Amino acid sequence: MKLFISFEGLEGSGKSTQVGLLGSRLKEEGIETLVTREPGGTRIGELIREITHGRENVDLTGVAESYLMSASRAQHVREIIKPALTANKIVVCDRFLDSSLAYQGYGRELGEETIWQLNTLAIEGVLPDLTFFLDVSPAMGFARRNGTKKIDRLDLQQKDFYQRVYEGYKKLAEKYTERFVVIDGTKSVEEVAGIVWEQVKSKIKNQRSNTHIKE
Repeated sequence: MKLFISFEGLEGSGKSTQVGLLGSRLKEEGIETLVTREPGGTRIGELIREITHGRENVDLTGVAESYLMSASRAQHVREIIKPALTANKIVVCDRFLDSSLAYQGYGRELGEETIWQLNTLAIEGVLPDLTFFLDVSPAMGFARRNGTKKIDRLDLQQKDFYQRVYEGYKKLAEKYTERFVVIDGTKSVEEVAGIVWEQVKSKIKNQRSNTHIKE
């Protein structure tokens, strides 16, 4: 069973929680699954994450940030994602290319097409089969995160930046309807997990009709 699933959303959308829940559920079903994240997922990727998320790096430019994200992704695809898919595993990823399109393309105003071109070599033709966008507004996302974690560089951006990112995600979801599933992120963790599971279960059954997945 080869399937690439990504989760997208603003800070505080709950995507990381859902990534963990889905990964656990798939493993409980006996399905070989790899759970990973971006930026990161590899030794080099995690080093890049320290740069892009470090509060001391507030002077990092949008262009430099874009190249770093792409570099992390290139390592991630080559070292982790492609080998797992080749081994017929399900890959569940906390952020992928759409994050760069939303954050750097729209948030940094570098343009969606520019970011696509920058990532062409990095992704090696690999795109998610299914992308969950947990729809939570910037205001709601930051209200949820208030006091729940250490503040990083991305938390220090201006409100208008996150509004552009949010609107960018909306445009991407409308453009790539064949793989995007938009979920109301204000629903409970259990409700969101239920919607995610139904979508994934359907995708698995469509790919392999003899797979027996528990209701």
